[in-house]
Amino acid sequence: MGTLMAANVWMVIWPAQRIALGIEEGGDKAAAGAKALLASRTNTLFSAPMLFGMLAGPHYGQYGTAIGGTGLTVALVIILALQINAIKGKQGPMTTVNGVIGSSLALTAILVAALSFL
Repeated sequence: MGTLMAANVWMVIWPAQRIALGIEEGGDKAAAGAKALLASRTNTLFSAPMLFGMLAGPHYGQYGTAIGGTGLTVALVIILALQINAIKGKQGPMTTVNGVIGSSLALTAILVAALSFL
């Protein structure tokens, strides 16, 4: 997720912001601003699950929980779908800051459940 977040900044947010701010010509400023906003909010969405993975990852194996197989596949499909939404989709519940934070915590719970129980 950290790699996707960095890619969002350099390949989606920054180029769209340059158009929205008028630094670079070409394209619709409003559409570019909306695209940058959605990618930025997706980065915020990925923050809690990534932090959980960074902090809990080293401790997961000592409880006999092996990460892999179906759970990992489901988690990766969910993350990929959210990334595709960041590039081409709509904001949905991420229209407010509280919505993004709530969605981030819910995504963390869903990914932990997928990795733990599938």
